Amino acid sequence: MGKKPIYRRVVLKISGEALAGDNRFGLDDDTLGSVAAQIKEIFDLGVQIAVIVGGGNFWRGRTSENMDRATADYMGMLATVINALGLQSAFESAGIPTRVQTAIEMREIAEPYIRRRAIAHLDRGEIVIFAAGTGNPFFSTDTTAALRAAEIDADIILLAKNIDAVYSDDPKTNPDAIRYSEITHQEILEKDLKVMDSTAASLCRDNNIPIHVFGLSEKGNMLKAVYGEKIGTIIR
Repeated sequence: MGKKPIYRRVVLKISGEALAGDNRFGLDDDTLGSVAAQIKEIFDLGVQIAVIVGGGNFWRGRTSENMDRATADYMGMLATVINALGLQSAFESAGIPTRVQTAIEMREIAEPYIRRRAIAHLDRGEIVIFAAGTGNPFFSTDTTAALRAAEIDADIILLAKNIDAVYSDDPKTNPDAIRYSEITHQEILEKDLKVMDSTAASLCRDNNIPIHVFGLSEKGNMLKAVYGEKIGTIIR
């Protein structure tokens, strides 16, 4: 008997920057293919997967003082839709049936987000990609991941990032940064660790949603995460 996944339904949060690969902008074909291949490994185990994707590979906040925060955030939401459609194409090329749901209606290219419909898609064995954040400015895609995980009753949020774990400081600039293997939501808030914003961390804490942070670049990490192996950092 082979290993069995320890989760039935997961929310996978992928940063937009991670999809750019070494280009640091836009979408990298090889990275999309690698992400799709990793997701297919856990999809084939029967795990239900919802995906939230950021938009930082196209847009990161205000570019000038003349732009208000709400406008900048709406532009970021549109960037996440581009990434969602790119992921959908990559998933379908890998043989994974996929739906995109957007928090801001754009019926010609995706379904509007409807909680019960999303759950029905997952139960039918389709991956659902949630795009356009929460549909509201002033909320990050991390907060979207926490909100959607609570709404669809996910077992855990898998936070796939450019960095391989949660650290006390930026390990690129501080070689003495402490690497955490396990930490609480409360500690994330108290220590002001930049793994996710405070709204998302509070929402996960209040709804008892664990988070598993790991590096996206290392192949096989998604599989290890759903098997419950000790990689990266667990927040609970």
